[in-house]
Amino acid sequence: MRLVDSRTGIEVLDRKTCLELLAGQQVGRVAVVVAGQPVILPVNYVMDGEVIVFRTAEGTKFDAAVRSAAVAFEVDQTDGRTQTGWSVLVTGRSELVVDAAERDRLAKLPLRPWSSHEKSNWVRVPLGEITGRRVSQPMPPEAFRG
Repeated sequence: MRLVDSRTGIEVLDRKTCLELLAGQQVGRVAVVVAGQPVILPVNYVMDGEVIVFRTAEGTKFDAAVRSAAVAFEVDQTDGRTQTGWSVLVTGRSELVVDAAERDRLAKLPLRPWSSHEKSNWVRVPLGEITGRRVSQPMPPEAFRG
């Protein structure tokens, strides 16, 4: 059953749909806090069950993982022509994968860095809260009149 927010008219996606959308993408954005300021960085990723996995070099994402920092992770798809799209937002805590057997297992997943820069660190984000929204019908022109 479709659940539509009565205030906004935007469809609220269930967990199953959110997981399917997450699994169907390769690039998302991870948000961390650095020196009290939010930073959002793109990453290519893969789902490992209900865990987001990405690789990174030492730096902002690595530092967040070492701290087991709270992170937000977002994926979306939009179509400006039809004014439709969806987004999924996950919150959780990042984890640096240090166990050699686990790193070997993750290395078998279909995840390869897109850049030539060395990314030898594996980061996991087990799903905490997950929410999703879909706009499937654009707003009518009269909605923009003041």
